[in-house]
Amino acid sequence: MNKTNKILWFVIALLVILNLATIGTIFYHNRQSKDDNQAIVLDENRPNPLTGRFFRQELGFNDAQMEVFREANRHFQYVANDLIFEMDSLKSEMFEELNGTHPDSTRLHNLSAHLGRHHAELKNVTNDFYLKIKSVCDSSQCERLQGA
Repeated sequence: MNKTNKILWFVIALLVILNLATIGTIFYHNRQSKDDNQAIVLDENRPNPLTGRFFRQELGFNDAQMEVFREANRHFQYVANDLIFEMDSLKSEMFEELNGTHPDSTRLHNLSAHLGRHHAELKNVTNDFYLKIKSVCDSSQCERLQGA
């Protein structure tokens, strides 16, 4: 009986250790996910006027103009969000490399060049979106669009 008790206590101790390791892993991954979610931060105090409601109410877009906006916005949001995510990932890689024990300047230069290309692409996509919207605006709508 004494040997059986020792085995049972050993199994219980092993299960407790496994449970603690599992709980620790869950907390660790939740914390990592929270840090990743904070990578893209938008200024919530500044309203984003470039919504469908803004174009419909403030600029007076008709149905045809709204359809052009929706199509352009769908494409813009898809591409822009991908680029922003990739840019944030590159920034994280750069930060890790900079804070490593032996930072590789060649890798840092490559990462910054890659980040610059993504930034330029994001600006080009933004310009294309703006020009697409501007192309369907009349003169008074163009003036109000400039103020947005």
